Amino acid sequence: MGSGPAGLTAAIYASRAKIDTTLISGLDAGGQLMITLDVEDFPGFPEPILGSDLIAKMKKQAQRFGTKFIDGDVTRLDFSRGTKRLWVGDKELESEAIILAIGSSAKWLGLPSEQKLIGRGVSACATCDAPFFKDKIIGVVGGGDAAIKEAIYLTKFASQVIVIHRRNKLRAFQILQDRARANPKIKFLLNKVVEEVLGKGKIEGIRLADVKTGKISTLKLEGLFIAIGHRPNTEFLKGEVELDEKGYIKIIQNSKFKIQNEKGRVIGNRFSTMTSVEGVFAAGDASDWKYRQAVTAAGSGCKAALDAQDFLENL
Repeated sequence: MGSGPAGLTAAIYASRAKIDTTLISGLDAGGQLMITLDVEDFPGFPEPILGSDLIAKMKKQAQRFGTKFIDGDVTRLDFSRGTKRLWVGDKELESEAIILAIGSSAKWLGLPSEQKLIGRGVSACATCDAPFFKDKIIGVVGGGDAAIKEAIYLTKFASQVIVIHRRNKLRAFQILQDRARANPKIKFLLNKVVEEVLGKGKIEGIRLADVKTGKISTLKLEGLFIAIGHRPNTEFLKGEVELDEKGYIKIIQNSKFKIQNEKGRVIGNRFSTMTSVEGVFAAGDASDWKYRQAVTAAGSGCKAALDAQDFLENL
């Protein structure tokens, strides 16, 4: 389930191992790479590649090994017995193993003007896009750890970084705040909310409102990073697999599959991607709140496919 780099890599490995593999793409096929213009940090591509082109190449590779594709979202699940059942609309499928590669979604401000300029100066991933903003003035919206970490990281490239937060004080750990305030490239605009992202074709600035006075102002910017968090796409999994307090899929070290050395000491677990349900594995951003990179998602998709293969062979 899922057609981003985690799901497609899992499909490539599973199909190549001659496992009957079906990939359910989801309505937002391709995941967050589909809204990423130039990808420069995926190994094997010395020149930038469009996120959508990278997904298309992965899909073609999976198809070459025999992966079947179903468009649409899973609307219902039943993991209550050995053979897992799921539905895409009215179509029912049964499977002995499932890989959940359903990703996460960046939290956006919800402004129509923001959505129009995603990938055109508006981003939710500094690690992905910071090099495109060399010597530019950029804004970061947010006041938590993620926002301050992104602001500090962006100073490696930008000439100035302006942190915009709706409250009168930041929520980030104090050590991060101290580090940011000591950085001459970082400035702060507190008690401000973004009302509109300005620009046609690319960002030119933002319109701000003061939360106390209501006063409207404009700020010229060449980039805007939204750093108010991510949410895993796992709401429909509640009651089927165990989730953590943030909604991410838990990886369970099931004692049934423990690995012991010759002295009987437990030295590992056979499956590093299995969820609380035997035969259901997780890969990518739906179980990774920290890294959220295309290459780490692809790597976890590989691991999930190998775990699923091992599980199926030992049924």
